[in-house]
Amino acid sequence: MTRLSALKLSLILASSWSACAIAQDAPQEPQTDEGAAIIVTGTRAVGISAAESAAPVQVLSEEAISHVGQPNLNQVLTQMVPGFTAQTQGTDLSSFSLSARLRGLSPNHTLILVNGKRRHGNAILQVISGAFQGSAAPSIDVIPPDAISRVEVLQEGAAAVYGTDAIAGVLNFILKDQTDGGTFKVTGGQYYDSEGELFSASGNVGFKLGEDGFFNLTLFHRRQDYTTVGKGQVLVTKQDGTLQSNAPAQWSNLTGDALSGINGGQPKTNLNVAFYNMGYDFGGVELYSFGDYSRREGWAKQGYRHPKRICYEAGNTGGNVTSAAYDPSICYGDTGVVGMVPLQHVIENEYSFTVGVKGEFGGGWNYDVSGTYGSQKDDIWTEASAHREIWQESYQNQLRGIGVANTPDSAYDGGFKLAQTTLTTDIRKEFDVGMATPITMAFGGEYRKDEYEIIAGDSISTYKTGVQSFPGYKASDAGEFQRSSKAGYLNFIVKPTDAWSVDLAGRYEDYTDFGDTLIGKVTTRYDFSDAFAIRGTASTGFRAPTLQEQKYSTINVGPTSAIAQLPAGSPAAALLGFDSLKPEKSKNFSAGFVVRPTNKLTVTVDGYLIKIKDRITGTAARNAVLNGVAQPGGADILTALNAAGIVLDSALFTNGTIGVQSFTNAVDTRTWGIDFSASYPVALDFGQLNLSLTANYNKTKITNNKLGYPLFNAASESNIERASPDYKVVANALFKSGRFAVNLRETFYGKTSVLVRPAFTTSANGSIVIPEGGFLIADGSLVNGVNANQLYFNGVAKAAAITDLEVNYDFTDNVTFSLGANNLFNKKPEIPKLLKGVVVPTGVSPYENGSGSYSASYGHSAYSTSGGYYYARIDFKF
Repeated sequence: MTRLSALKLSLILASSWSACAIAQDAPQEPQTDEGAAIIVTGTRAVGISAAESAAPVQVLSEEAISHVGQPNLNQVLTQMVPGFTAQTQGTDLSSFSLSARLRGLSPNHTLILVNGKRRHGNAILQVISGAFQGSAAPSIDVIPPDAISRVEVLQEGAAAVYGTDAIAGVLNFILKDQTDGGTFKVTGGQYYDSEGELFSASGNVGFKLGEDGFFNLTLFHRRQDYTTVGKGQVLVTKQDGTLQSNAPAQWSNLTGDALSGINGGQPKTNLNVAFYNMGYDFGGVELYSFGDYSRREGWAKQGYRHPKRICYEAGNTGGNVTSAAYDPSICYGDTGVVGMVPLQHVIENEYSFTVGVKGEFGGGWNYDVSGTYGSQKDDIWTEASAHREIWQESYQNQLRGIGVANTPDSAYDGGFKLAQTTLTTDIRKEFDVGMATPITMAFGGEYRKDEYEIIAGDSISTYKTGVQSFPGYKASDAGEFQRSSKAGYLNFIVKPTDAWSVDLAGRYEDYTDFGDTLIGKVTTRYDFSDAFAIRGTASTGFRAPTLQEQKYSTINVGPTSAIAQLPAGSPAAALLGFDSLKPEKSKNFSAGFVVRPTNKLTVTVDGYLIKIKDRITGTAARNAVLNGVAQPGGADILTALNAAGIVLDSALFTNGTIGVQSFTNAVDTRTWGIDFSASYPVALDFGQLNLSLTANYNKTKITNNKLGYPLFNAASESNIERASPDYKVVANALFKSGRFAVNLRETFYGKTSVLVRPAFTTSANGSIVIPEGGFLIADGSLVNGVNANQLYFNGVAKAAAITDLEVNYDFTDNVTFSLGANNLFNKKPEIPKLLKGVVVPTGVSPYENGSGSYSASYGHSAYSTSGGYYYARIDFKF
């Protein structure tokens, strides 16, 4: 699409539909009182509202969801839940599995449910160092917003209720179940710089099945174009766009804007989803089913490879790659020079299916028996690339008069497949024993089988170093892995008096690969009056490491680096002390109060403390070579890499970085914070104004670093302790008057920071020259018998206020047009500072974080590096 074309399309649709829409008048839906909504998350009692809950539950209504511009549930939750932080930028495969965190913990610590049933995880594991490292959480963004009736966010540890993964809380997506009518929406949008053009079409329709059943179907399509970060390449040009002084004359066509738009941000994606929800009541016995199928295809720009990456080496200064994909040649010669930006091409097929039956049998015993199967497969190709060794070998043959120098430009790298089968039985009954209300007793069991497969790449992708940017998964990486678990729980909910409730739960789980565990929780609430109540919870929890964390193996390749991911406990990892993983254990405590001074106003405040022992994290890279310099202990690392069958690019030994990393039970952490929420509807003479204010303050501290440098260094600690904002405040105002509505949201983010390192260090007489703003942290290692230090800078993304605005107008009762902006004023995170007080070598990054492109914002901020997003939307009801 051309500039603004997505917005233009929506405007054209708006004018045409408004001109021709002839619809019956329909009554306006009343505002949803989210505090009065009956919840099903966090309790097995029935008929409990969010305001009455003993546990903090935030309910997001269908209407609230509809006022978020980007058709993506990750964005919905980011803009509405203060304790929720979504990943804004991925690297390599993580670009196709953007995840989110609750209360500053790992994405793996939040359980995802659909209609109360566990959602399968993600086949893609995030391995690049950062705050989201290790994430294999379900992809929320493949759930269409239009399929959702409401979202219930349980902001409390709930492993004793739901099992593994529920340490930080639970997100429960409740699907629509209406039996008639429907909606159709078209959205067009783009970012301020015209990148990332988005088009989305979504339809939802409900049908009645016979007299006592329903079928609800949602079809969803979303496609979005590339975004980029920064400008140019430090390796090639100076900041003014002229060639670096060490660049050969043949690179003259790389000056100016020739390298603009090559630095990958968000990938280009195309997503199609079908989601259904159905049920039929056979007279006290209800058969239900829901599920989905989705297909995502995407292309992510990889790091720029300059021309000499493939064919420039001593005694080899020319020759052309004749592959049809390159015009001009990737190597400088008679036809010119451009270098290359390889593409990572991913095709993801995902589906899930749940079927169950629930009802009541003799004497008030309620039951719910269900089975869920979910699967995801990701196939990966590298395209628009080249194979260094094949080119060099064919070039040598060309010099001998044999053939013409050439290289493959693509390869199938392999893929992943994940499957999960879950069988559950839940039984509930109420007993009247003379208390204020009957005792609720619930018990049940769960069986779960997890399967994970790494698929080997083709012969081109696995030959020596593979095609540039993403070598394939070798036969030694590939394999099929599985495990199973069994669980049983018992839950009692009692109200000794009208004012006091107590919820007791215990759960036993047994894993085939980790053994068993017993956890429990107690939750209580006391209402002093209709206007004031206190509540609190104490619980224990656990999280079993995913098969992805245990078994994933590959090598992550950048333009000047190669970092191997070794499976914990494997023979190669064992050589370096990476032991097998064990489960995390947690203790959760929360206390808070609910204030209802009027019928319209409810205020909740909840404080919490979460302690996690043996928390699973990715290690820092342990380097054999750093920026071309051999490191202490490097020989042992190279031995482990050889044992893993990894072949390295020879150029990395002289001007690159070679390292290894793994996942380990590296640290113990303590997280504490406060959640606040308040909402108040104001009736005006000329309309209705709904005000809400939610906030979260959150701090995580590492209480025990079991590994220390080099496996878990100061930068690794900063990813856990400082990469999430300390606070996030969301103030929202929705005004309605007649056919006109305005939604204004202001989100205040605290600053985030991580420790970063420059791309080089200089030394004189064994001492590091410290650029202005830099500082040393002792790492405990020895270089030539002298204690060494690491040079760091604070990479700070400052506190910011982000404004979202949407204006709606109902042309008819059935057609609504909306214009809006997320991040109205195009706020972007800070650009890393330039190094001061030190001479930067030619062609080396001048930034504190070693960025290879100019003017690229920090990517760890809680808001997007792409800046303002502007959109138009048509909503059609029938």
